[in-house]
Amino acid sequence: MASDMDRSSFLNIPACLSAAGGLVLMATAAVAQTPAPEDWRQQEVAVLQGLDKVTARISRLEVPIGQTVRFGTFNIRVETCQDLPPTLPPESAAFVHVEDQPPDEQPSELFSGWMFASSPGLNAVEHPVYDVWVASCKSASTEGQSSAAGSN
Repeated sequence: MASDMDRSSFLNIPACLSAAGGLVLMATAAVAQTPAPEDWRQQEVAVLQGLDKVTARISRLEVPIGQTVRFGTFNIRVETCQDLPPTLPPESAAFVHVEDQPPDEQPSELFSGWMFASSPGLNAVEHPVYDVWVASCKSASTEGQSSAAGSN
């Protein structure tokens, strides 16, 4: 009986090795899709979404790089917004500063760091009333244009 167990285990070794080889191949393919620093494209406008947790309303915020916008009691400034070309997996990332400034109070910094569109919970703003995350990046030259523009 023990020899049958050893023989069946021995017969499954090629299957195990094949599965392990497949995992190595998949890991290699994942590394091949990892974007290089030169793949990232600098954009001129960060598209953010803000949630007012009291009213459950989501607002779209277009923030030009280097400028500050107001959302609720937040002052939001985007230092950079970068995305990947369409030939790579979709991703947008922005370096964002968020200050909370309730009426008649001094601003206090809540968040300063990178936000990623594909992982909004990775670096989240901790606030009881408002939430902000990166949706995408875009060029200022595409502002106001639709995909149907110029087609007749």
